[in-house]
Amino acid sequence: MKEVKLTEYSHGAGCGCKISPMLLEEILDTSREHIVYPELLVGNENNDDAAAFDLGNGTSVLSTTDFFMPIVDDPFTFGRIAATNALSDIYAMGGRPLMAIAIFGWPIEKLSAKVASAVIDGGRSVCEDAGIPLAGGHSIDSPEPIFGLAATGLVENEFLMQNNSATVACEIFLTKPLGIGILSTAQKQKKIQEGHINPAIEAMTTLNKVGYIFAKLEGVVAMTDVTGFGLLGHLSEICESSHIGATIVFDKVPLLPHTEKYRLLGCIPGGAKKNFASYGHKISPMSQQQREILCDAQTSGGLLVMVKKESVSDLLEVAEKEGLDLASIGQTHEVREHLIEVV
Repeated sequence: MKEVKLTEYSHGAGCGCKISPMLLEEILDTSREHIVYPELLVGNENNDDAAAFDLGNGTSVLSTTDFFMPIVDDPFTFGRIAATNALSDIYAMGGRPLMAIAIFGWPIEKLSAKVASAVIDGGRSVCEDAGIPLAGGHSIDSPEPIFGLAATGLVENEFLMQNNSATVACEIFLTKPLGIGILSTAQKQKKIQEGHINPAIEAMTTLNKVGYIFAKLEGVVAMTDVTGFGLLGHLSEICESSHIGATIVFDKVPLLPHTEKYRLLGCIPGGAKKNFASYGHKISPMSQQQREILCDAQTSGGLLVMVKKESVSDLLEVAEKEGLDLASIGQTHEVREHLIEVV
């Protein structure tokens, strides 16, 4: 197969393509009467990762979808990243995936069917890693390559993770380092050095399976995955929904290798700027470095986990067994002058 560079065929990259939180809120605004569906335990009221529909037997079906344009050049890797990202929403809600169907758009006059097949195979390989079938899908002829999944999962209701369930006096943990948006922008701008994107690819293709285990720990009260709205955006969704505040200790936030190098070279994704414009007024004053990293649009990022202080040791024990080296990056508390403080 002739080598192609998929990022040359898309105007955006990964979750950086997401519509800004501020504009999305305007789009979703409606004057239509709100209809209550008793079985719908989780809808879109609190910006949760997936919808949850109660089956009446102590479990709920989880339903979510996620798709985007290429963030890397290799078709197979793009498929893996997009699928990993889509399944993350199921794990972030405390569930396990059951199956997925593909969402696929392809510029058929520009890119061959063989390249398209490699993208689908990448997605299929991730579904196999998750132990689920890629059971079908829908495809269209589109101006840019698009791939993602609609995923269905199952969760025990007592372990359902929601944005509105966080409490004060929790420690905050992040399971993957930040910097994906900055490094992928460096690649798109052709500034990246050989091998420097590899840690980001490894992070983006690592399934957040640990969320299913974390959710069963008694002290874990809330969880979400960090994607296109950046760490501060997704944390603010939890804080607002739970009516609490939080403090992030910037020096404790894990970063991918070379993130600062490329930040200083000006490799700042447009998504980071849109993010800050949407929720920056809710955050305490930050330096340019803090703003550009904490608002960096992640693709297939890690889980943001809120755990009661007395249960931190249990979480760290599980994390170590799963090969994760975690440390607290902040705490939750009563709301102060700003929704989130960065120190």
